Amino acid sequence: MLRWTRSWRLPLRGLGPCSLSFSRVPVAPSSSGGSGAEPRSVLLSYSLLDGEAARPALVFLHGLFGSKTNFSSIAKALARQTGRRVLTVDARNHGDSPHSPDMSYEAMSQDLQDLLPQLGLVPCVLIGHSMGGKTAMLLALQRPELVERLIAVDISPVETTPSSNFPSYMAAMRAVDIPDGVPRSSARKLAEEQLSTVIQDLAERQFLLTNLVEADGRFVWRVNLEALAQHLDKIMAFPPRQESYPGPTLFLLGGNSKYVRPSHHAEIRRLFPRAQMQTVPRAGHWVHADCPQDFVAAIRGFLA
Repeated sequence: MLRWTRSWRLPLRGLGPCSLSFSRVPVAPSSSGGSGAEPRSVLLSYSLLDGEAARPALVFLHGLFGSKTNFSSIAKALARQTGRRVLTVDARNHGDSPHSPDMSYEAMSQDLQDLLPQLGLVPCVLIGHSMGGKTAMLLALQRPELVERLIAVDISPVETTPSSNFPSYMAAMRAVDIPDGVPRSSARKLAEEQLSTVIQDLAERQFLLTNLVEADGRFVWRVNLEALAQHLDKIMAFPPRQESYPGPTLFLLGGNSKYVRPSHHAEIRRLFPRAQMQTVPRAGHWVHADCPQDFVAAIRGFLA
């Protein structure tokens, strides 16, 4: 059974490491009908921090291989500092949300189009990192009335050409072999050793290992690697759109990242005519993890 979690108590801590919650995930049925059918939404897992209902809530969408826990500390800090409600969401095929064979941005947008009104969180401030940023941009273009303002974190509305080799990462994750009965600490160490032959960067390995969970005495990946691998081209691309989003938009970039290039600026301005760009100098692609205080300050400045 899918758990929908609400977190109402705000600890009085600063920005610290995110906690991880592990559980088995349900599988959503395949969507029926032809290619022209609307995407079938799934019931997303989320965490909601309480705040003033009169002000637009902040909604965080994570990137590929991530989960809502990536923004746990950020969400608590912003809820405390702004007094707003803050929602963090697991995308389909990630975290505690259901698995589905459909991994299109249209489907991920539809999931949110169904969830946000149900929670009374529209219009909201939509904040998406990487894959989550593309989902946020598409939702704003499709349903601008649901998005009061938009923040895209180190991503643009064009095809992504990262230096990371995602197909080899997925193949390495699929090849991980952990014997039954191994304790959690040893399982993680074994998995890291096996991943290290393909993924040299320690931080990237540790990030991927947040998806290693125990289910029925066996260690498995909670992300749906089959669906992600099958639709990786779609995830790297962005659906072609003609309409523009009229609301205030911030493109928040990592100074050490190459995901958003000058050649993307024309398409950004076409689709988001009120866009402004801000760079966090010492941050890479994971701006919120590299420089959390600067990330929070940028969001608060954009809300002011």
